[in-house]
Amino acid sequence: MRDHGGVSNVCSNIGVRWDGQRLAAEDSAASAGALPGLGRLADLVRTVQTPEFAGITFHEVLARSALNKVPSTSAAPFSWTVNPYRGCSHACVYCFARNTHTYLGLDSGGDFDSQIVVKTNVAEVLARELRRPSWGREPVALGTNTDPYQRAEGRYRLMPGIIAALAGSGTPVSILTKGTLARRDLPLLAAAAAEVPVNLGVSIALADERLHALLEPGAPSVRARLDLVRAITSAGLPCQVLVAPVLPMITDSDDDLDAILADIAEAGGTSATVMALHLRPGSREWFLQHLGEHRPDLVDAYAELYRGGSYVLRSYAEDLARRAKVIIARHGLDRPAWLRARPASARVAAAPAVDEPPTLF
Repeated sequence: MRDHGGVSNVCSNIGVRWDGQRLAAEDSAASAGALPGLGRLADLVRTVQTPEFAGITFHEVLARSALNKVPSTSAAPFSWTVNPYRGCSHACVYCFARNTHTYLGLDSGGDFDSQIVVKTNVAEVLARELRRPSWGREPVALGTNTDPYQRAEGRYRLMPGIIAALAGSGTPVSILTKGTLARRDLPLLAAAAAEVPVNLGVSIALADERLHALLEPGAPSVRARLDLVRAITSAGLPCQVLVAPVLPMITDSDDDLDAILADIAEAGGTSATVMALHLRPGSREWFLQHLGEHRPDLVDAYAELYRGGSYVLRSYAEDLARRAKVIIARHGLDRPAWLRARPASARVAAAPAVDEPPTLF
């Protein structure tokens, strides 16, 4: 295995780990602070609450494995994922991953937002798994379940070690995030990109800050995420933006799509993908409860649109895709791969439309 000095040097300068910092409050895994479902986990080390994260509880665990195999039936363009956290303080009402918390005896609503599982040794375990002779250096994706750059990452600092392990083993990496903490690791990611393919994506679902506060109360603001797009492309890295989920009858008009895609283009995004809301079990109940409180006039319409299950009716999805394709092309966000990899200063204003699968999904 190669030891890529550029990545290692940048990683060593990132800063100190949360383990070395003073905890305002700390309970053992056996204490009353541990929730019942988590208390049964043999790998739970401690439960932590701190004043800096009011209302959030961290459950630190020792991971036995880091790499998760994607089912062969999946259409995803990657075979493996890594999830350093479970649960997410972004608290997005629509988050599709909510049901994963029920596997731990927690609920998919408030517990998902506030009870965060932290795999404190994930980087070390990952590095060990990547050293196996059988490892084929297949692409690994982060941010496919919960956000690796949610607020907890500012304390636990797990991503520098994960990125260094992937790049050091020659493994391509893709990261999708709403978290502006990713700016901290741009030097590390730029160094990694000199060794392996690195794809970065930023999730920006809507342009309206009022809706953002209502639907994504713990996530960085829309403007802060657009600034992240600028920072990524200024670092010479391509940045795909995922405009998702588009909410039927709330953020799906041509004007809505044009506004957010114009902002993304102005921020220097190199491509964009638009996807409609899907409502998996766990997420479905939480979102529809919210909808009933804030937009009761749409409850029956959503029941009709999602009568077939988790995904919106095909007719709606096809209409959204048709309209989005035109607007994406208008803003030059359908660039081919060879343009996506170019620094911002070298980009052209627009490019012919191309039919190409999204980089991260």
